Amino acid sequence: MLSLATRKTLKCQIYLCHSVRYLTTVSGRKRLVILGTGWGSYSVLKNIDKKQFDVTVISPRNHFLFTPLLCSTTVGTLEFRSILEPVRNFGFRKLEDFHLSRATGIDFTKHVVHCESALKPGACYDVEYDRLVIGVGSLSNTYNTPGVAEHAFFLKDVARLYKGKKDSVRVTLVESNKILGSFDKRLQKFAEKQIQSRRGFTLARDLVTGVYEDHVVLKTGGKLPCGLVVWSTGLAPREFVRDMDIPKNPRGQILTNRSLQVQGDPTGQSYALGDCADIVDMPLPCTAQVAERQGRYLALLLNNRTSEEFKFFSAGMLAYIGGYQGLTDLPQGKLQGFPSWFLWRSAYLTQLGSWRLRMQVPVDWTKTLLFGRDISRLE
Repeated sequence: MLSLATRKTLKCQIYLCHSVRYLTTVSGRKRLVILGTGWGSYSVLKNIDKKQFDVTVISPRNHFLFTPLLCSTTVGTLEFRSILEPVRNFGFRKLEDFHLSRATGIDFTKHVVHCESALKPGACYDVEYDRLVIGVGSLSNTYNTPGVAEHAFFLKDVARLYKGKKDSVRVTLVESNKILGSFDKRLQKFAEKQIQSRRGFTLARDLVTGVYEDHVVLKTGGKLPCGLVVWSTGLAPREFVRDMDIPKNPRGQILTNRSLQVQGDPTGQSYALGDCADIVDMPLPCTAQVAERQGRYLALLLNNRTSEEFKFFSAGMLAYIGGYQGLTDLPQGKLQGFPSWFLWRSAYLTQLGSWRLRMQVPVDWTKTLLFGRDISRLE
C-alpha cells in the first residue's frame, strides 16, 4: 500500500500540466512566506516591517477569524462577517502575494514550500522563501470517537422565537474532568452552579465513546438521546504537520526553541507558532493570547528589533458562560457575574483586528438588543 506522502506526490504528478513554480521577483528585500491566517500568522502579518520583507501568505482561508466571539455568531447575536477580517486588507504589494492554497510539504534545505491550490485541487507548485513562518493552527480532536464526523453539528438556538419548543429542549454537557479547568477553583464552581441552575441543563461527568444519529454512548454504558450533537474537545495536528519529518512533541506539535525556530531545520530560517507548535521545555496553552503574543515577538525578531528569547506572561483569562454572566481571572483579581460579562465584552471589542470590526460588532449587539437575534441560516 502506498504511503500518504507517496499518494500526494503521485496526485501532483497526475496534474503536472497545472503545476507552476512561483518565484518572487528580486527586490532587495527578503522573501517572507507565512503559512496560515490564524492568530499567530495574522499577528506576524500585522507587525512585520514590509520595508524589509516581501510578504507572501499561503492559506486556504482568505480571512482572519476572531474566534473568541465565534459562539455569538452561531446563535445570531453577531453577524458572522462582523468577526472576519479579509487578509488582503493589509495591503500586499502584488495581487499574487496571497495564495488561496494549502501547504503540502516543506524542503527546508532548498527553502521551498510545496503547495496545492484550494481552488483547483491537483494544481501543485512551489514557493521559495528566505524566512518561513508556520502558523497553520490545528483541528478539533475527535479522539477517534466513532460517529463524530458524521453526526456532530454546530448549535443554533433562539428560544424567544420558538416559545412552543423551548420547554422541550434539553442540553447535556458531557465533561470528563472540570469545566473551565484553567480558571480559579472558585470561578469554576460559579460557572458550574450557573450551568446546573438553568432549566433543561445537565452536567454529566463522563466520556463519550460513540456518536450516533439519535443518541450518544457514554463510557459508563449510558445512552443520551439526542437530536443535535455539538463537539468541542481538544486539538489535533493537521495532516500537513503530521507528515513533516521533524521533531514533534507527543501531541504532534512542531518543536521549536525559545526563539520559535523550528527544530530539525538545519538552516534556522523557519519558525513555528500558535497551536501547531510547542516550545521545548516551555509548554504554553493553545490560546489566542499565546499565538498573538508569539506573532508580535516574531515580527520584532525578524524586524531586527530584538535579539531576546520569547517570554510569556499571561494577561489573564475571560469567559462568557451565558445569561449575561462571565468569569474574569486576572493577575489583579478575580470577578464573576454581570460585571465580568461587561468586562468580557469591552476587552474583546478593543482586541478586534480593525476599526471596521470595532464599529460593526457594537452595531450588531445593538440590533440584537432592539430587534432580537438574526436566525437566518446560510447553507
